[in-house]
Amino acid sequence: MRTLDVRLAPVIAHRGASADTPENTLAALRAAAAAGARWVEFDVKLSRDGYCILMHDDLLNRTTNGRGEVAHYDLDELRRLDAGGWFGRRFRGEPVPTLQEALALCVELDLDINLEIKPCPGRQHETAIRVVDELRRHWPAGRSWPLISSFAIASLEEVRKLGPDMPHGLLIGRPTRRALGMLDRLECSTLHCDAKHASAELVRHLTRSGRPLLCYTVNDASRALRLLEMGVRAVFTDRPQLIAEAIAARSAKQGQ
Repeated sequence: MRTLDVRLAPVIAHRGASADTPENTLAALRAAAAAGARWVEFDVKLSRDGYCILMHDDLLNRTTNGRGEVAHYDLDELRRLDAGGWFGRRFRGEPVPTLQEALALCVELDLDINLEIKPCPGRQHETAIRVVDELRRHWPAGRSWPLISSFAIASLEEVRKLGPDMPHGLLIGRPTRRALGMLDRLECSTLHCDAKHASAELVRHLTRSGRPLLCYTVNDASRALRLLEMGVRAVFTDRPQLIAEAIAARSAKQGQ
């Protein structure tokens, strides 16, 4: 078994600062940086013609003014959609970003990345192949690779094969015995699970193999503090400033 070390911050902005800006947009990444986040998470899937874009859902309906499946649109068509107006008037005209644009902006803002491969149905292998290729071509040499994660086992198998130098983590809901058994086979560096299933026992189990636990999605400050005290390494949150301020306040109080 081989895992790669990942230097995490305790707060990861989930789809950017998505409580205050439209998720998975460049505006959300900028807002995360402005809120003091050092890490951001975003979702990547493919357009019909094979370009990596930022989008969570398989359907366009919720987060754009488009309709239907993402996989049925070419990049040029996706770029004409409004990915911000649904969230608020001031975000009207916010485009669907490409992965290349998001990588460039994160480098500019000095943000580390958790890139979730969120493949359209049937495109698990293809999406992972394209993501690894994009990172090889567009991520600066000498900078730590983004942490890649996915619920899709087939995608992680491709990452393990094509990007053995890239850290990757398994996304799960509940930490079952079968899921935990996949960590070694996939050579995962991290485990990401639903916060409601986190436990001190799970943290201890992962610590024995040198793996940190990351939990999603935590928007309550007291809950985030409890998880971090339990030994969870990082929490994904739509409200990075709120959680970071709670951590800072606790540290200041402990230092008195």
